[in-house]
Amino acid sequence: MSPAAHLLDTPHHDGSLRYLSQPHPRLGETVDLYVRVPHAASVTSLHVRTTHDAEPKFTAGVVDRHTASDTWWRVPLVVHNPVAHYRFLLQGGELGYQWLNGTGLHERDVPDAADFRITTYDPPPAWSDDAVVYQIFPDRFARSASADARPTPDWAEPVSWDTPVAGRGRRTGRQLYGGDLEGIAEHLDHIETLGATVVYLTPVFPSRSNHRYDATTFDRVDPILGGDEALTKLAAAVHARGMRILGDFTTNHTGAGHEWFRAAQADPAAPERDYYFFDGDRYVAWLDVKSLPKLNYDSAELIRRVFDDPQGVVRKWLTGPDGLDGWRIDVANMTGRYGAQDRYHDVARRMREAATTARPDALLVAEHCHDTSRDALGDGWHGVMNYAGFTRPLWTWLRHREYAPDFLGLPVIVPRLGGRAVMETMREFAAQMPWVTLTHSFNQVGSHDTTRVRTLVGDDAGQVDVAAGMLLTMPSIPMITYGDEIGMLGEFGEDGRRPMPWDAAPGRGGRGGTDPAAPGGEPPATTPGGAPPATTPAGEPPLWDERLHTVYRDLIAMRRASPALHAGGLRWVYADDDVLVYLREHPQQTALVHLARLAHDPVRLPAAALDGIESGCAAYGPGLVVDGDEIVLSAGGPHVGVWTWSPRAE
Repeated sequence: MSPAAHLLDTPHHDGSLRYLSQPHPRLGETVDLYVRVPHAASVTSLHVRTTHDAEPKFTAGVVDRHTASDTWWRVPLVVHNPVAHYRFLLQGGELGYQWLNGTGLHERDVPDAADFRITTYDPPPAWSDDAVVYQIFPDRFARSASADARPTPDWAEPVSWDTPVAGRGRRTGRQLYGGDLEGIAEHLDHIETLGATVVYLTPVFPSRSNHRYDATTFDRVDPILGGDEALTKLAAAVHARGMRILGDFTTNHTGAGHEWFRAAQADPAAPERDYYFFDGDRYVAWLDVKSLPKLNYDSAELIRRVFDDPQGVVRKWLTGPDGLDGWRIDVANMTGRYGAQDRYHDVARRMREAATTARPDALLVAEHCHDTSRDALGDGWHGVMNYAGFTRPLWTWLRHREYAPDFLGLPVIVPRLGGRAVMETMREFAAQMPWVTLTHSFNQVGSHDTTRVRTLVGDDAGQVDVAAGMLLTMPSIPMITYGDEIGMLGEFGEDGRRPMPWDAAPGRGGRGGTDPAAPGGEPPATTPGGAPPATTPAGEPPLWDERLHTVYRDLIAMRRASPALHAGGLRWVYADDDVLVYLREHPQQTALVHLARLAHDPVRLPAAALDGIESGCAAYGPGLVVDGDEIVLSAGGPHVGVWTWSPRAE
């Protein structure tokens, strides 16, 4: 298609409830697959191609029903293998031969890599289906009065809450602001009223840094945070609000001060020696960072202590009514892999078994920054952090023209691309995993490891709204890093780990502010030499942007109330440089989403192809513009528009 053509005349299928009779089948069951084929496509026959035991097999489809704009085809699929790959062969029209797979329609033969996938593994916990996650870096979120009485560890440099962070350098990991778990509990109202349903804590185990990814033990909670009792009380308070809480576990490494590593160094005959990769006194460390020795899962005893022991790290902290509700797994993509060793999938499956034994509805989401096609089938982790398939393409669309963000070690600047490239990137990465894995992965605009979104867009202030709009209207679990909802700044990961400015919140007498660009308005002009932080009319950076806070609250509330937005499929409709349009389809509801990074020419869509859309159905943004038999989408600047309606009975 040309960039200016809509996709409503293109056949469509995805793994959602609108297109599958059973999203979580058992081995040997038959699932009915549905394909929406617009009449304009002139398809005369349709077959599904699957691979039973790696051998292609074709099954003919039949016409299930007709609507004003589409013919719906139905074809049965016997789920013969735990992961069933399939795509569709369409005949008819001018070409007479087309394949439909996860990346769209193709006029030529294509490999299996982007086939649709359905799996027979146990589904993720039901509570995660409509989750909204709020990520907290414990040292920087909130400090309780109890923190004043706790001794400062020898590695730390205590600083006041308003001290600037040491973004890079010797002091980076040593600055201790004193945020603690009791402080988080005291601010649960903020998280709950925002609309988040899950609190995700970066590590809470003792360590020799403020980030705590260099644990010295997994057996207790860091006393600086309040210890074991504080975590139990926080979990109880979270659960009392009907929310969930996730921990963060480094399966790939420990700290050099960890009790296991100290025992391994002290005695070559110690059982802990086999937990690591030693060659004499030399040992393997994560990315050669010597403070982070890498774990060796060739050790049966390590596997027992981590996964099988009821008092091991995975099970212990999930056990009981006030245990954690699951884990985010740090550096999961490297876990169990070193040279010729590859125990990654074994580790993922063992952790899934251990976690669900301790807590049957536990959720596991793995950090993964790259291609997940080999690593996210759903038999181990339920999902991944979708940096490659969501964060990076969103950045390429919305980053400021004169600002080049640092993306997790990428040696060149992140490009600024048009909407079509963003759509194609998202489709390609989404096609690499089963739908159930995609929809239980974390989408994030950024995290504690990346540039903050408010810095990413620079003085194009309204584009933060667009980023939040995409985050909260796309499939997958949205994850919001503390402070993004109020416009916190940060050039890169460590710089973004700033203390939450509670004193600047409305009603606290501090320095808040509002962005100079209202939703949908023109952003301020670019300043020469880069993209400075947004400023208040007084010329000072806002510490708490209440307008943006309201945007996040409203978008989250809309998502949680909408079955289409939290459980629907994804059907791309239109992509051009400055505009993206897509549908979220669910049996109960359809949502049309219009995102614009800049002003654009009107996009005209045939109303007949939009399955019952009517004027007056706005869920967010302006009302729908109808011109005769067309829907007209336009924007004068950064813009988010969402319209929801019930599909016609068919």
